[in-house]
Amino acid sequence: MNVRLPETASIPERIAQLRSAMSRAGFAACLVPSADPHLSEYLPGRWKGREWLSGFTGSVGTLVVTADFAGLWVDSRYWVQAEAQLAGTGVQLMKMMGGQQTQPHIEWLAQNVPADGTVAVDGAVLGVAAARALNDALSARGVRLRTDVDLLDAIWPQRPALPTDAVYEHTPPQASVARAEKLDRLRRAMREQGAQWHFISTLDDLAWLLNLRGADVNYNPVFVAHALIGLERASLFVVEGKVPAALVDALARDGIRVDPYPQAADALAALPAGATLLADPRRVTFGMLQSVPAHVKIVEAVNPTTFFKSRKTEAEAQHVRATMEQDGAALAEFFAWFEGALGRETITELTVDERLTAARARRPGFVTLSFSTIAAFNANGAMPHYRALPESHATIEGNGLLLIDSGGQYLSGTTDITRVVPIGTIDDAHRRDFTTVLKGTIALSRARFPRGIRSPMLDAIARAPIWEAGADYGHGTGHGVGYFLNVHEGPQVISHYAPAEAWTAMEEGMITSIEPGIYRPGKWGIRIENLVLNRAAGKTEFGDFLEFETLTLCPIDTRCIALPLLRDDERAWLNAYHDTVRARVSPHVSGDAKAWLETRTKAI
Repeated sequence: MNVRLPETASIPERIAQLRSAMSRAGFAACLVPSADPHLSEYLPGRWKGREWLSGFTGSVGTLVVTADFAGLWVDSRYWVQAEAQLAGTGVQLMKMMGGQQTQPHIEWLAQNVPADGTVAVDGAVLGVAAARALNDALSARGVRLRTDVDLLDAIWPQRPALPTDAVYEHTPPQASVARAEKLDRLRRAMREQGAQWHFISTLDDLAWLLNLRGADVNYNPVFVAHALIGLERASLFVVEGKVPAALVDALARDGIRVDPYPQAADALAALPAGATLLADPRRVTFGMLQSVPAHVKIVEAVNPTTFFKSRKTEAEAQHVRATMEQDGAALAEFFAWFEGALGRETITELTVDERLTAARARRPGFVTLSFSTIAAFNANGAMPHYRALPESHATIEGNGLLLIDSGGQYLSGTTDITRVVPIGTIDDAHRRDFTTVLKGTIALSRARFPRGIRSPMLDAIARAPIWEAGADYGHGTGHGVGYFLNVHEGPQVISHYAPAEAWTAMEEGMITSIEPGIYRPGKWGIRIENLVLNRAAGKTEFGDFLEFETLTLCPIDTRCIALPLLRDDERAWLNAYHDTVRARVSPHVSGDAKAWLETRTKAI
């Protein structure tokens, strides 16, 4: 009999209850990934099972539980956080080194689960590629894999239900391409692949394709749904009641039927014999594709919408430029207040978040933050994904560096920026690290490169000045950014940890972050982040070239710079950038904010 725990149960009690459920079912191990049926980065509450079981609140991690072991695999961004949150839980921290696991959880399971043992994982939240890798490794050792069970349902009291927030339409002028036009473009791509049907589970792909938005996932204006797109008609599977009647009618006029969320698997099962289905194995779960009949051919390829939405139109780029001016004005207002209040009133990391959020909220078109603000003073800044909490945060006082990584979701764009500012007196070591990171930011920002180059190959440009200084950082240099969508999107990623696949090619219109860093545990962290737009840079006998247009508009604090370390061309870049920031943000601010902007954009 399944026994549900009280909601107040400790982490060891939760792990013990999971082990009891495993024992009753005859499972030797249970794998709990950080995933939902849409393979989202940020999860609705219902699928935060790894967090509920382990107590670790980071966005990425994999939990493995056996009868006598519980381990959480995380990369270096989360080591300090995980070590603190796992203390006393009985869950062991398993460190992933340099973006690669020294002993992957898959390999660990293959080596430690006895032959004829069974590993359980909920196939509804397990990606197709991950399922194949797991099954291959386990079967080679005689270990069975079960993907048709969700052990969490048996033990998780008051498990959150599916979100019910209303879906709404993203309308012109911000939505500059009509839904029907996007569907036509997708269907052309389907025909090129020889597919009559295309299944989409990725929430931002759906939101982009249908010009719809929602509030089911914190910080991302998306909604929980699947879609099955045919050459003549389409079905959107969403929780009943979420789509208002008028919007149901509008979708119907574009040939889209709204059906209950649980019927997605049934629709796949009902595909006709001889049909061809296009599906992205990286963005569809193993459990969902299990519903597809054997008589249906599956063509595996990246969702065409992943490419389409990454390449912003000129109209969208113009909206983003205007959004950056408003976001820059909010930052100017915040920093003017911050510098005036510092030393005169108590300011904590939580205060920074509150005041910066309020400044953005006053700007036109603001909807929500694009991620949880990171305000990290001194040693807290050495944790790239640190988050201040009411029970654990620092007061901004004394001497050191304050790192602030923040962003906003606006109807006309998504922002993401990191700045570091001095508090009190800083020393030469602070300035040396800051300037080294700045040199990396400038180096990549100025780069020209062939159109179609695989984005991970650009990573070394930003790292070169940092490597030269004998330092490095354990995260990627850049991620794609959506248009009033997820702050992290693909297909491009500037990271040598990522495979340089053909689908990571850089194309005109993509928006990407540039964010190198240096982190000294127990001391400080430095990261300087701007968003950039790929734009045409001319054609030569060697082909088409691209360059970056820096979109973010906020001063980089020159008080932190060791000026002798900057070359003349690097100073010229920074001065030109500050001239642009001052010219474009000044019309949107006044008083103290304008005075602050003038001061912080003075030439060096």
